[in-house]
Amino acid sequence: MHSRSSTIRTGRAVGAVAALLAGGLVLGACSGGGGDDKKDKGSAPSAGSSVSLPKLDGAHLEIAAVWTGQEQTNFKKVLAEFEKRTGAQVTFVPAQDPIINFLGSKIAGGQPPDIALLPQPGAIKQAVDKGWAKPVGPDALKEVQKNYSQGWQDIGKVNGKQYGVYYKAANKSLIWYNAKVFENAGAKEPTTWKDLLTTAQAVYDSGVTPFSVPGADGWPLTDWFENVYLSQAGPEKYDQLAQHKIKWTDPSVKQALQTLAQIWGKKDYLAGGQDGALQTEFPNSVTQTFTGGDQPKAAMIYEGDFVQVNIGETKAKVGTDAKVFPFPAVGSTAPVVSGGDAAVVLKDSKAAQALMTFLASPDAATIQAELGGYLSPNKNVAISAYPNSVQQKIAKSLIASGDDFRFDMSDQAPQAFGGTPGKGEWKDLQDFLKNPGDVAGAQAALEKDAAAAYGSGS
Repeated sequence: MHSRSSTIRTGRAVGAVAALLAGGLVLGACSGGGGDDKKDKGSAPSAGSSVSLPKLDGAHLEIAAVWTGQEQTNFKKVLAEFEKRTGAQVTFVPAQDPIINFLGSKIAGGQPPDIALLPQPGAIKQAVDKGWAKPVGPDALKEVQKNYSQGWQDIGKVNGKQYGVYYKAANKSLIWYNAKVFENAGAKEPTTWKDLLTTAQAVYDSGVTPFSVPGADGWPLTDWFENVYLSQAGPEKYDQLAQHKIKWTDPSVKQALQTLAQIWGKKDYLAGGQDGALQTEFPNSVTQTFTGGDQPKAAMIYEGDFVQVNIGETKAKVGTDAKVFPFPAVGSTAPVVSGGDAAVVLKDSKAAQALMTFLASPDAATIQAELGGYLSPNKNVAISAYPNSVQQKIAKSLIASGDDFRFDMSDQAPQAFGGTPGKGEWKDLQDFLKNPGDVAGAQAALEKDAAAAYGSGS
């Protein structure tokens, strides 16, 4: 597919809009306070056990995901806890991206894993349509209904039936900034788009270019668009555009592109100008924001919580040198763009359903939350489980979004339009970044490509 790490790819899987309602934050009980602390039948007593699991001695399970590196290591610790509590043995199967193709060959060979983690809502639907996926059992369903907002439940459903349990999320409505640059410029964290432009000007006046935009990769450009569109046009319009029920020539798209051009169209606001941005890939767009002391190539980089992975390649420390604020409100509501991986059963068994129950519980997510670099959509994971204030802030805004989120639009689209380098929306937005004055031309190109990919029935 392309060279993003799975964390970054996962980060694209969802698009969300969220009012960070002061009163809307669900801080969830700490997973240890969730009641069922008595010894589970057959499982070793464990600190903070909130879920009852069966005794599964002798059971063997395989779970497949595209996770690598630290992410895989940390997930294996979650699986080890399940083994400890149940006596089952679980093998992690590293999958290739796109995972649907990988699973197809496994299934054709008669060896599907028991469970797979799928990174797009479309992939869950495909697995159901192909007859691969099995519905979530009653115990796991109870956990899902107890621990997830209706919105997170619904995106795991196909034809009204629960198939997916969203184990991992990514908050993608974040702008990361070089704290030293902001300090020198006397710049403040903005809460509205207008404030963002004021902040950018203050940074520019202090002698630093405001934004690093990874234009060599098409996907971050779709994410920029989605945040602006969601906040400005609202969730209903967003749903219509995602399904191609309205055209890309719609006035709401024009407005969003004109808004984006207030940044993309200012050569001096982009590291290297438009041409430089189009040659900058995502990892480098992050590292160039956090190297060079208080004279980096740019002051701000927009993308999800997975930006932390790339900041880790510099000497900058998250929380002190590298700080973050939520994507500002363009319309009445600040957007929260989020990503997610859902666990889906491919081979039904008591053991597979027990693992689904565990993954849907706060217990599993809390283990991985404490290890860092992970975000759970489970509202009953304590915010304090996250290891630092930055991750706590990111988790808080994700949970506060409640049901107001939307999947990443480009990942809801047919892959030819929303997920292919050098084609469709990726290329059209790269062309728009090159020539931000031509809004009508960008709209026409987007509509032409969308119509071809969605088919004439849309």
